[in-house]
Parts: sequence; C-alpha cells; structure tokens
Amino acid sequence: MLYSLSVSNYILIGSLETTFPEGLVIISGETGAGKSILLGALSLVLGAKADAAMVGPLGDKCIVEAVFSADDAVRAILEREDLPCEDGRLVLRRTVSAAGRSRSFANDEPVTLPVLQELQACLVDIHSQHQTLKLQDARFCLEALDLRAGCTELRQQCTGAWQQVLDGEKRLRELQERLSQAKQQQEYNQSRWQRLEEARLVPGELEDLEAEQKQLAHAEEIREMLGSARECLSPETDDTLSPSRQLRESARLLEKAGQYIPAMEPLAQRLTSARLEVEDIAAEVDEACSRIEVSPQRLEQVEERLSLLYTLFQKYGATSVEELMAQRERLQSLVMDATQLDQDVADAEKALQTARELHSSLCDRLHQQRQKAAEPFGQAIESLLHGLDLERSAFRVQLEESAPGASGRDTVHFLFSSTGERLADVSKAASGGELSRIMLSIKADMARFKHMPTLVFDEIDSGVSGSTADKMGSLVCRMGENMQVFAITHLPQVAAKGNAHYLVAKTGGQSSIRLLDQEGRVQEVARMLSGSTITEAAVANAKALLNL
Repeated sequence: MLYSLSVSNYILIGSLETTFPEGLVIISGETGAGKSILLGALSLVLGAKADAAMVGPLGDKCIVEAVFSADDAVRAILEREDLPCEDGRLVLRRTVSAAGRSRSFANDEPVTLPVLQELQACLVDIHSQHQTLKLQDARFCLEALDLRAGCTELRQQCTGAWQQVLDGEKRLRELQERLSQAKQQQEYNQSRWQRLEEARLVPGELEDLEAEQKQLAHAEEIREMLGSARECLSPETDDTLSPSRQLRESARLLEKAGQYIPAMEPLAQRLTSARLEVEDIAAEVDEACSRIEVSPQRLEQVEERLSLLYTLFQKYGATSVEELMAQRERLQSLVMDATQLDQDVADAEKALQTARELHSSLCDRLHQQRQKAAEPFGQAIESLLHGLDLERSAFRVQLEESAPGASGRDTVHFLFSSTGERLADVSKAASGGELSRIMLSIKADMARFKHMPTLVFDEIDSGVSGSTADKMGSLVCRMGENMQVFAITHLPQVAAKGNAHYLVAKTGGQSSIRLLDQEGRVQEVARMLSGSTITEAAVANAKALLNL
C-alpha cells in the first residue's frame, strides 16, 4: 500500500506532504484544483516520463517521494538489483531539474528507470478516465482472462519457451548463412590451403635461401678472390716468403736484439702472436675456398624455390614465410569449419524442434485453461454489470486462434450487448458510461485474483450518475475491503463510500491536499450535490449518504 506522498515544487504544488490509510480513499475537489496534478506526481515517482515543465516556480528542481509497503515481489526485485530493504518499506524518490533531467532512487540508492517501472507494476495500478481504451487492447483482455483462469505462471513459461523458439530460429538462420557462405567458398579455400600445404613452408627459409642464392650466383668470383687471398698468405713458390715466414724471421731477430735492448722482447712476442693469427686466417681461407661449390643445378633449385615464395607472397598478400604459414592455418580452419557447420546446423534444427514442441504443448495447456475459464469469467462480469443498472446486458468472452506467440496462440475478444441480443465487440457496442462500468467490473474481478496492493481510479465513474453512481461506489467500496483503493471522483454517491476523504484545493495559485474530518466530509459531499452554493437540503442529503 501507499503510506505517504511528499511533493515539492511540482507544477502548481509548492510543498505537500500527506499520509494515507488502508481501505477506500476518496480524493475530490473542484475542477482545476489539481487532482490530476497530484496523480501526475504519483505517476512521476513511479517511472513516468519526466519533463522540464514539471518544475515549479519555487526552485530549480522538483522532488516527489512516496513510501510503499514492500511485498515479496518488490523485495525480490530489490534483492536482484542489490538494493536495500529495511522494515518492509520501499521509499521511492524522483527529482527533475529545470533542464528536464531526472534522477531516481529506491531506498536512497540510485536506480534506473526500467527498474522503477518494474517496481510500479508491483505497487500501483492507475486506472485513468481513458483506460477504457484498454478494452480494445488484446493484451489487456488476455491478461484479465488469464488471471481468472489462474494461468499467469503458465503464460510466463510459455513466454520463456517462445523466447527459446525465437533464439533457436535466430541461431539456425545464422548457422545456415555461415554454412552457405562456407560451402560457396569451400572449394576456393580448399585450393588455396592445398597450395600452401604443398609448399611445405619452413620458418626463416627465405633468409637462408636468399643468402645461398647470392653465394651460388657469384661462386666463381668468390673462389677466385679466396684463392688469391690464400696465395698471398701462403705462396706456393719458394722464391716468395710468406707473411708467416717473414713474421717468424722478424720475431727471431728481435729476440736476439732483446739481449741488448730489453724493450725488443715484447715486440718479438707481439710478432709471434700476429704470426699465429695470420696462420689461423690462412687456414680458414683455405677451408672456405675448398667449400665453394660451383653448381648451376643447385642455383636453379634455389632460384625456383625463391620464385615460388615470391609468387605466394604476392598471391596471399604476405611479406614473410611466417605470414604465409598463418594464412595456411586460417584457410585450414575455414575448410574444417564447413564440415563442422553441417553438424552445428543439424544440432540447431533439433534444438529448435524441441523448443517448438515445448511451446506448442504450453499453448495447448493455456488454451484449455482459458477455454475453461472463459464462460465463468463472462458470467462474473455480466453479474457485476447487472448490479450496475445494466440488468439486461450480456457479456461474453470469445477465444479465437491466432499465430503462436509469447502468450500462446489465443486472441481474446470481449463481446457485449446492453439488451442481451446481438453481442458485438465491446469497443463498438458500448457507450462511454457502459464502458466505464465494464472496465470497473473487470478491474473488480481482476482484483480478486491478482495481488495489487494499491489501485487508483481516476474518475472511473465518468459518464454515470444517480443510482448507477451509487452502485459503482458500492463496488469500489467492496474492493477497498481487501486492498487500498484510491478513487478520484466528482460523484457524491462514490465519495460517501470512502474510509477517508481528502480534498484537493487551490489557494493563491498553489494546490494543496488535506484530510477531511466528519464535518468537512459533510460540507464537501454537500458541495458535490449542490454546487458552489451549499443548501440545507444538500447538507441533509450529504449526511444521509454518509449515514450520519
């Protein structure tokens, strides 16, 4: 239930704070006093669209706060969103800035608008004057019947199963598209992969091949240069002293001189080291010269291999053997994917068939329960309408098969006739006053089967008067025995039924609300009976309506 409402700087409401009791709460006031504004403030804190025009003239923002009782459904949402809930109460607060930006809080913690709207569905059902249009809404008609049929949970299961069907269809389409593309390119990818596979690529081989090709292409020149170097280091003729022999002889002479000049001995040692280094270089040059191979056949093989690699680089947009190998692995994966996708498509088709069978089974169960509840539901609404001065009226619930969906494969139509003959769709067969009574009767029936802590009727009695208004007031009053009901009304017959009566008034351009005492209720009901001039007869009539 709604415990209290606090409003600050909201349109014409400067500051307002009030508490509410259980049962039937009446709210009345003259036209333009601000009843709709008060209802708008409640809607705002429950997640309605925010607008900069909501901010009043007394500041740069408006604030609306409401305190509700938190039942199991509310606590489940709070727990899921990791929001606190103490003392079984929920405090909702909404602020709107002059720029139109809003912030929402639940128990002082920031909360998103979708969560706020989800909480609203568990807290308050606001029925406005124009909600009779819902009688044309197939979803509302279906929900009303499902509450009577007791298959709300079954419909949730059906919604879940339908989502599985949609997800399964989406996955199957995606897999089939991938498979189609894979098969179209499979031969192409297979050919490209096969060419890279046959190339037997080796990491780093390009560098080795380029170095070998350069050596083979200049083998004669290299061998000639190495031979000349070897001849200089180790002459084959005896008339030319080799560098090694010259260094040996020079070192011997310096050693002898060292007997007289000690400084010559280190020089002799250095020459010996140089001789050994020259001999070592000569040996390596000789070995390198012997390894040089002049092989046109090998050169041809190397150049053919390089040509292949360069061709593959150009064809596959690569710059290294490693990139070619990565391309090979990717193509192999694509070739393998085409094979795996066949199995994936088969698995997806099987899963989709299972989901469709489950959904179809739930649709059958829903239809059976709805069919069973349709006649009692129609009779219940018809009985309520007979008690609202529509004694000859008839009301029927018609089920029509439709395309499968989240709510099954039933479409519900409400048929009505004020004379009991030639029933037609309620939106075409009922007048404005009749629509109000039909909607109230449906809401009354729904309240029996749906746990709704607070129900708000905004001039549900529009278009009716006299005894009909009195009977509608009695019906709303009975609903208030089991739940908190707010009735915003202009009819004294309805106002007199309330457990508490609040008056909305405008003073100095600002709207306010106050709880009426017994005398205040008499005066307000009398005003509703006679207008601005309250007569003694109106007061007496008001007391009679209030059983005083």
